[in-house]
Amino acid sequence: MNGWAMGREERAARRWAIDIAMLVAFGLLMGFLGPFASERLPVVGRYVYWMICMVGGGLIGVVADDLLRRRMARDWRRIAVVSVLMTPLVSLLVLTTEHGLIGGPFDWRSYQRLLWQVWPILLAVLVVRTLVWRRLPGRIETRTIVAPPLPEAEAGFRRRLSAKRRGARLIAIEAHDHYLKVHTDAGEELITLRFADALNELALAHGWRVHRSWWVAADAVEDVRWRRGAGEIRLVGGLVTPVSRTYAPTLKEAGWF
Repeated sequence: MNGWAMGREERAARRWAIDIAMLVAFGLLMGFLGPFASERLPVVGRYVYWMICMVGGGLIGVVADDLLRRRMARDWRRIAVVSVLMTPLVSLLVLTTEHGLIGGPFDWRSYQRLLWQVWPILLAVLVVRTLVWRRLPGRIETRTIVAPPLPEAEAGFRRRLSAKRRGARLIAIEAHDHYLKVHTDAGEELITLRFADALNELALAHGWRVHRSWWVAADAVEDVRWRRGAGEIRLVGGLVTPVSRTYAPTLKEAGWF
C-alpha cells in the first residue's frame, strides 16, 4: 500500500471518528435533557435509548449526506433534502428501539408521531455537522504536474545507449564508479560515463538527483516515502531508489513531501 493510499485511509478514519464523536455528544445531551417524555425512563435506559437513536440515526444521515454530496454540492440544500429523505428510515429505527427497550407500541400511529419528532432533530444534527466541518482546517495536498521532457533535453545522453534502449522510457540512472547503470522500461544497460557528466547532459531533462549516486526521471516517480530520517522513491516497474537528506528539499519543492 503506497503512502497516498494510506493518507486517504487516515483522513477517512479521522473523519469518521469526528462524526461519531459528534453523534455521541448529541446522544449524551439528549439523554441528559430527556425530551419527549423520555425523562420517565430509568437513567441508564434513557441514555442507552438516546445513544442508539442519535448515533444510529445520525450515521444513516451522515452516509446519505456523503453519498448525495457528489450530486449536490450546495450544503444547505443537500442537508434539507437528506433530512427529509432519511426521516422515514430513522423514524423506523427509533420506533424499533422504543418497542425493544421500552415496550412501546409498534404501529402506524406511533410511526406517524415519530416522523414529526425525528425530522427536526435529524436536520439539526446535519446542520451542526456541516458547520463543524466548515470550521475545521482543511488539509490541502499539492503535487507538481510534470510535463513530458523535450526530445533534445535527453538526446545527447540517449546517443550513448544501444539501439534497443535509445528510444525507451528513461527511468533512472545509478552510479557505479566510472560506470552508469541506466534503467529504462526496455531493461538495464551499463555505459562508461562519469555520473557528474551524465548529470550535465541531463541538466535540461525533467528529473532530479535524489542521492549521491542516483538520478530519477520525474515522470517515472510513483511514490515517495520518508521514515526515520531516510527516504525512498518507488519508480515505475517496481524499482526503489534511496533519497538522501541533501536532496530531499528538491522533492519537497516538487510537492512529494
